[in-house]
Amino acid sequence: MLVSIIVPIYNEAATLYGFLEHLKALQAADPDGIELVLVDGGSSDASVEKIEEAGIAYRLAERGRAAQMNDGALLARGDLLLFLHADTQISDTAITRARQAIANGAVGGFFEVRLSSSRPLLRLVGRMISWRSRLSGVASGDQAIFVTRAAFDEVGGYAPLPLFEDVDLSRRLKRLGQFSAIDAMVITSARRWENGGEIRTILRMWTLRVLYYCGANPERLARYYGVAR
Repeated sequence: MLVSIIVPIYNEAATLYGFLEHLKALQAADPDGIELVLVDGGSSDASVEKIEEAGIAYRLAERGRAAQMNDGALLARGDLLLFLHADTQISDTAITRARQAIANGAVGGFFEVRLSSSRPLLRLVGRMISWRSRLSGVASGDQAIFVTRAAFDEVGGYAPLPLFEDVDLSRRLKRLGQFSAIDAMVITSARRWENGGEIRTILRMWTLRVLYYCGANPERLARYYGVAR
């Protein structure tokens, strides 16, 4: 089963070198089973130059994580689409577990997450995100959502939302079939919490989520809270 790893990129030059090497290593270990699809949303830093230096093909698209991932899905050749953020790393074991879940009848799924920090509070944050997703069946993009192409096409892909496009897709996939929580880990950058302050960022993210679940317009939330993606 060909897995297309789709990565939306916008001004990620500071962290791209290690991430691109990680992607190349994944593909080198399974050259016939992994396709890389990078979609840049008009970065104003050196992101595109770093991608070109790494020798990885990419596409330019309209800025916006949802739009970029939908563009990537249109380009992808795989029957299994895996959406990976540029600050998140995934193991070949996790990819194997995703393939197994699909073979067992799931329409898609997500992974447990760990933040790249040794701080006790941030370790706890990662565990809480994983617990929340297991209980709700709703994933965040940091958890590397994967889905069959057939299911992705059937639900119409990502909605054009400035945030919570991952939550929205998860809910629609749950209605379609089994959306599996995979007992394998992805590691995502803790920079959001470290730069914004641990407690402040936790409160901000939970406030956004509660307001969204209460019916607040995602575009208004993004403008009010200054979410740039």
